Amino acid sequence: MAPHSDRRLFIRDFRLQVSIGIHDFEKKAPQTVVVNVDLVLAKPEKAHNDRIANVLNYDTVHDGIVALAGSRHFNLQETLVDAILDLCLTQPGVIEARVSTEKPDVYKDCRVGYEAVRRK
Repeated sequence: MAPHSDRRLFIRDFRLQVSIGIHDFEKKAPQTVVVNVDLVLAKPEKAHNDRIANVLNYDTVHDGIVALAGSRHFNLQETLVDAILDLCLTQPGVIEARVSTEKPDVYKDCRVGYEAVRRK
């Protein structure tokens, strides 16, 4: 039996300015949101041979999140996380995505956020 091995691509502590929140003061200016993404990748169909064309390019995920975060106002972190999950699960080879967001400036004594996991 061949050994089992998971492959993952991750983006951690990605700080973005996002128009997010349900309160009037939150709708006046973007606020910092910290995004974490962990993607489980399917077993590769071929060896990567040290070529970017043969792997998931994290630039695609990073740039997609930037575009998504700037695309509109989000009332809820849950909505933003769902949209990032949709983006991640359309990438080739991604079989599971875990995405979390945090709003670090809401409280002085803790961080608050939301996390969801979805499989294809």
